Amino acid sequence: MSETTFTPRVFSGIQPSGNLHLGNYLGALKRFVDWQAKDVETIYCMVDLHAITVWQDPADLKKSTRELCAGFIAAGLDPEQSILINQSQVPEHAQLGWVFNCVARMGWMQRMTQFKDKAGKNAQNASLGLFGYPALMAADILVYHATHVPVGEDQKQHLELTRDIAAKFNHDYGVDFFPMTEPVIEGAATRVMSLRDGSKKMSKSDPSDASRINLTDDADAIAKKIRKAKTDPEALPSEEKGLEDRPEARNLVNIYAALNDQSVEQVLADVGGKQFSEFKPMLADLAVSKMAPISTEMARLMNEQDEIDRILTRGAERAREITAPILRKTYDIIGMVGPRSL
Repeated sequence: MSETTFTPRVFSGIQPSGNLHLGNYLGALKRFVDWQAKDVETIYCMVDLHAITVWQDPADLKKSTRELCAGFIAAGLDPEQSILINQSQVPEHAQLGWVFNCVARMGWMQRMTQFKDKAGKNAQNASLGLFGYPALMAADILVYHATHVPVGEDQKQHLELTRDIAAKFNHDYGVDFFPMTEPVIEGAATRVMSLRDGSKKMSKSDPSDASRINLTDDADAIAKKIRKAKTDPEALPSEEKGLEDRPEARNLVNIYAALNDQSVEQVLADVGGKQFSEFKPMLADLAVSKMAPISTEMARLMNEQDEIDRILTRGAERAREITAPILRKTYDIIGMVGPRSL
């Protein structure tokens, strides 16, 4: 069997769960924009089918989906250059997801640490969707024959499962149809931590709004949160090893590095020896210059919801030009007699 050459294609998605923050921007949106600038097709998704694995207020889900689309665009994604989609508007995601439910093994799903974390001790009351959603995640990726997925460290296990599902499908049917998708984890701020506790990930669920910079925060709010961010009394080191056991210092340096497209080493070469009283204003100015325009554009788009809906409708049409033939071929491979057009 000759090895198939797949067209380079990037796919990634974010759940529309509301309250986008700096961690979402540096860990995902900024990377999406970087990939858009490369010579590769890019597809970015609001994964609302994943969101409903736990109960969602319908009005909030609609608002959050549109807000996430606004965040994509405000961060720099061009809906003409990248394909922006809402997952439920492209039915091939769910259709291939069912096929992959029949390919994936129970043991694989039971090893998924995120299910254990989210279901907790009450796993018997968790939805079947929460247990099986990694198979749908694999379908999200493979229905585009995506070759690369920008992800955070916490999603690596799901990419490994995606590769396992692709390999088993290819082996079971004697084909080389689905690619071995590569995870892409890069940059200084893969994990952005709380501004109030450098040992905890920045989160929308933290009761303290001061713990995060929201993508909807204006310039004054951004600067105030940076000024009040938790630090320690020591000066900044000149080398990265000096940040060991200093989680708050490391977090602020990481944020500066990621916003300024520098390495941590480059930042420390410039600011080593400075006190936080000097460094925080530098970081505040940088954060305001990068983030305030995003909040302004998000606010504009959320007042133009017809524009968002038009972009998502067009994105779904473009996406289905890719997904429908791939699903049709999948059905042919496994012997399902279905319509010639989907």
